[in-house]
Amino acid sequence: MEKRHAKHRIGLPLALSIGVIIFIAGCQAPLDERWQMLDGAIKTAVETNQIPGAVLLTARDGEVILHRAYGFADPLTQSPMQPNTLFRICSQTKAITSTAALICWEKGLLEIDDPVAKYIPIFASTGILDSLMADTSFTSTPAENALTIRHLMTHTNGIPYGEIGDSRYEQLYAKHDVTDLFARDMRSTLENAEKIGQLALAHEPGSEWTYSLGLDVLVAVVEVASGQPYAEFVDTEIFEPLGMDDTHFVVPDSDQSRVANVMERTPDGSSWQTHEHPDYTIDYPMHAEWPLCSGGAGLTSSASDYATFLQMYLGRGAAKGVRVLKEATVDSVMSDQAPGLISGPWQQGLAFGVKSDAPGAGRFFWSGYFNTQYYADPATQEVVVLMKQTFGLNTDTTSTAFNEILWN
Repeated sequence: MEKRHAKHRIGLPLALSIGVIIFIAGCQAPLDERWQMLDGAIKTAVETNQIPGAVLLTARDGEVILHRAYGFADPLTQSPMQPNTLFRICSQTKAITSTAALICWEKGLLEIDDPVAKYIPIFASTGILDSLMADTSFTSTPAENALTIRHLMTHTNGIPYGEIGDSRYEQLYAKHDVTDLFARDMRSTLENAEKIGQLALAHEPGSEWTYSLGLDVLVAVVEVASGQPYAEFVDTEIFEPLGMDDTHFVVPDSDQSRVANVMERTPDGSSWQTHEHPDYTIDYPMHAEWPLCSGGAGLTSSASDYATFLQMYLGRGAAKGVRVLKEATVDSVMSDQAPGLISGPWQQGLAFGVKSDAPGAGRFFWSGYFNTQYYADPATQEVVVLMKQTFGLNTDTTSTAFNEILWN
């Protein structure tokens, strides 16, 4: 496949009196009060060292209103954040994976209510977890309902995360060598999905909403249904048509210097250090030799690329003169797919969370493990993307400010 090459526009640096380095790209228009508040919250958070840096992009009617970078992409090297900095978007990958499955559906390659076992046969015998022993052996009971593709897309599948979810599954995944979050070795996506299928589901499919690893299994389904490697499929069907040149499972060598470092506080809380974890490396986007594509957490992207993806949904399946999905498909994506299973002012769609009450009913949203956030509003045709790369912070007021706009 021909490699995609990005064209990048770098803004001019402005050194503010408060000492926050800011880069601006795109045409700047007067900001409304909400976005002024968010812009101010980010500046303050960088100034007070709550976060090392961030990129904010706001758009309305397909036009960028604000695209601004703040602080540092890596405070250890003093590398400034740029508007085109790349971020590990983690769970923002999920909506793209669901979109890939919907494209397969429109092409007649699968049905949304097909059993997963049609594509990955081992799931035909996957039962419901009954008991977990101290040595992580387990017993299960037969499932009453077949696990379907719809269940994978809507977190109603009973395949919870371990590291960030169910401690029982953290033990099971460690014992049975399941990759829980990011690529880390030579296993394929299908091999990892088959390891999951050898275990048991946490609950009957469709009976509960549990934040899940199901989107990783969905990638394997798309590969089997399409007959293509998943990274090739999303390149051809989503990224290339929309001009999303900065979105990759493996970042090209020429762009790796643009990837922000993932930062955490030092033990005494006084400064920053590179995030390290015993179960994964943050360098996973640089390992071309690792074939697994995590459909729930694996992509790296930029604020502008992700805004383009969201704009496609605001355009009811089309953006930049290119149609990716049919209008009727997008309508289905936004409908409640888990009625009665979620308590709160939102519902689970086929690709996003969707706000269900006023103000802002219909806004769709999600976030990522390393503190990236977004929402888009069909009524106002607004997109807001906030990108950061931090782990384990409990004093980040920018997330509070973002959520204030999203929910209120």
